Amino acid sequence: MPSPSQYERSAIQQIHLWKNPRRTWLDTASDVISWPVQKVGDVVAQVPGFEDVVGKATTGIIGLLNDGAHYTVRVNAVLDDYKILNGGHTPSLKDICNLDLHVVDKAMGWLDTKYEGLALVEGAAVGGSAVINPMVALAAIPTDLVALLTLNLRAIGEYATYCGFDISSQEERLFALNVLAYSSSSTDVAKQAALAQLVRIARDVASKATWKQLEEHLFVQAIQQIAKALGIRLTKAKLGNVIPAAGAVIGGGYNAYFTDKVCKAAFYLYRERFLARRYGVDIIEITVPPASTLTPDFEESQHP
Repeated sequence: MPSPSQYERSAIQQIHLWKNPRRTWLDTASDVISWPVQKVGDVVAQVPGFEDVVGKATTGIIGLLNDGAHYTVRVNAVLDDYKILNGGHTPSLKDICNLDLHVVDKAMGWLDTKYEGLALVEGAAVGGSAVINPMVALAAIPTDLVALLTLNLRAIGEYATYCGFDISSQEERLFALNVLAYSSSSTDVAKQAALAQLVRIARDVASKATWKQLEEHLFVQAIQQIAKALGIRLTKAKLGNVIPAAGAVIGGGYNAYFTDKVCKAAFYLYRERFLARRYGVDIIEITVPPASTLTPDFEESQHP
């Protein structure tokens, strides 16, 4: 088995640091900025039945959004990027794992900038309606969430494809949703629950263990658990859009902020998986133990 290049060893260190970050002044500033959003969401979340209504509303669509967003990822366009970098030879997805990580990073380019810009424009357009009529902004939240989730699932799909993973498989669809769950987590407990799922799937795939296809009802259950958590978290956050005057700033800012977190998570996690597939499963840094089951319980009502 080959050894990682200097570039790849440096990348492994960066991935480990990302998984175990030190809190900075920027994190504190972010907490201050998000305070009004969180307070509005917390108040509304106390309404009886809020979690059930939101959970049921989002569960039915997130699986469809996941499939739909990934179908829009143009695999041939990704492979064409590699063709340019690879002297005119077009690789297959399986061939990508034979490349050095620096080639993969160069092919990916500035994906985060592209998607953050799209998220900022979309969120500001919806949030700006709060300046005119808060009720209009409130009614627009479901549409905004669909657009935000679709955008971010497509971003995750692109990162996965550039790293050589087949996003049509069951394990990759679950992995993508858990990237969203991790990125939307506002507590350490919630982050650890999502990360445990990500570690489990990543290690299973990297060790080339035969993936046991989840029974349909278990796969649906896993999707439901993730969808409920996402729906509650993002709805609470988007309720900040109804604050007059601040709506456009909060709406666009939150969408870009969330998309930045998703892109960073996808960037580090898929690159780690790329390296683990090439150099062995021990590359995957276990910040938390792998989950014992692929049907997570995020305990959203206890850890908002």
